[in-house]
Amino acid sequence: MKLNELRSPKGARKKKKIVGRGPGSGHGKTACKGHKGQLARSGGSTTPGFEGGQMPLQRIIPKRGFKSLNKVTYQVVNLGIIDKYYNAGELVTPESLKEKRIIKKASDVKILCDGELNKALVIKANKFSRSAVEKIKQAGGSTEVI
Repeated sequence: MKLNELRSPKGARKKKKIVGRGPGSGHGKTACKGHKGQLARSGGSTTPGFEGGQMPLQRIIPKRGFKSLNKVTYQVVNLGIIDKYYNAGELVTPESLKEKRIIKKASDVKILCDGELNKALVIKANKFSRSAVEKIKQAGGSTEVI
């Protein structure tokens, strides 16, 4: 096969629709725009959500609640999962949790108390529950807030 023998598959290339070239073309006279009206004019289009002067739906529907722009959502990790994936004396950080695919992003991690912790670990996270801190200290480990 040579470069000059390459062809596009059938149907891959469509002819451009040519309008306004007389009645014989099938797209003449009004150039497929119909008779008069907003869409027949040049630049005659509307913005998304415009309903012809009628009150748009997004303005009719009542708005409820409040969304804080400063809200922090934590990725939750339970002590039972940490106990399963880490050996005694290891350092637990958001980066190491991400490497072991326990969390998706290495940011804003909160450690919760669910499950048992039987190893002394050094755990660094953004937030801890009180009961989780107690369990970690009982197991001989330590906590550090990032």
